[in-house]
Amino acid sequence: MLKSQRKPNPDPVRRSIMLGGAAMLLLPNIVLGQAKQTVRIGVPTKTYFPTIIAETAIRQKLFEKEGITAELTIYRSGAEGFEALAAGAADLVYNSSSSVAAGLMKGVKSKCVANGALGYYGWHMMVKPDSPVRKLSELAGKKVGITAAGSGTDILARWAMADQKIEFTRVPLGGGGLVPNLLTGNIDATVLYSPLTYKTMRDKQARSIADFGELVPAHSTGSWIATDKLIAERPQTLQKALNALYGGVGYLRAPRNREAAVKLIADIDEIPEPIAAAELDGNIVKLSYTGEFKKEWMERALDMARLIGMTSLAPVHDIYVTSFNPVPTA
Repeated sequence: MLKSQRKPNPDPVRRSIMLGGAAMLLLPNIVLGQAKQTVRIGVPTKTYFPTIIAETAIRQKLFEKEGITAELTIYRSGAEGFEALAAGAADLVYNSSSSVAAGLMKGVKSKCVANGALGYYGWHMMVKPDSPVRKLSELAGKKVGITAAGSGTDILARWAMADQKIEFTRVPLGGGGLVPNLLTGNIDATVLYSPLTYKTMRDKQARSIADFGELVPAHSTGSWIATDKLIAERPQTLQKALNALYGGVGYLRAPRNREAAVKLIADIDEIPEPIAAAELDGNIVKLSYTGEFKKEWMERALDMARLIGMTSLAPVHDIYVTSFNPVPTA
């Protein structure tokens, strides 16, 4: 059974890899006495593509090839990971790009350093197979499930209302409550994320009436976000960490690795291989493999944030830097 995005265990799951090599023996003695550079990386929830990317980079020893130590922590949500960044417990996390704009206004000194995705790939508005609803406009006056206020599902629900010029009731149910409440008829529709969308489609529990990955205009939905401290004091270490992460993206996207990539995704997410294949084709191959930013993508990210009532946001030019261009580790 596919696990919910929400982890039941309140303690973050930590996994560390100690990296380095015999080449250190050739360095001066003063270097030998120094600790290896470590980057504490945070990802939001287990069954989400940033976790797949980071775990792939670990398992393919890409951090090791870059000569750094990486410590991965899987949090229960993007918000929890960003809080860890704010508290100094993480150096680099994946979260919504707009979270930086909100955080800067509260004193959280961080920047988006590499773009992750330009769309909500694999996210759909779903209804029961026998539902009379066939399109978004027919949700007017209905009840639509979301995980929580301010979440990605909430953003997309509000976007649907604004785009269709309709109103419906958003019902927060948590990740684990979306499908059960849809099946019992407590809600009329729900916003679902991958790979849960692919599982419900495969099991014929629900059908899609809207593919948000196709409908929502391109914008930076999420980024790798680093503290100003890491950017200023250890830029080379940050660059190496990004190289390894985007090396993970490159490995998963490469056609020659398809069979291995499907098995890897299935193992990391603990899902059947057919669903893992759908996640690869419908989501991961569409992710950014350059980390490139464009101003218009970031401006639209802030526009999406305003849909859920975020008003105190830093200017767009303050939320990202373009000085870190990932060179994917082979």
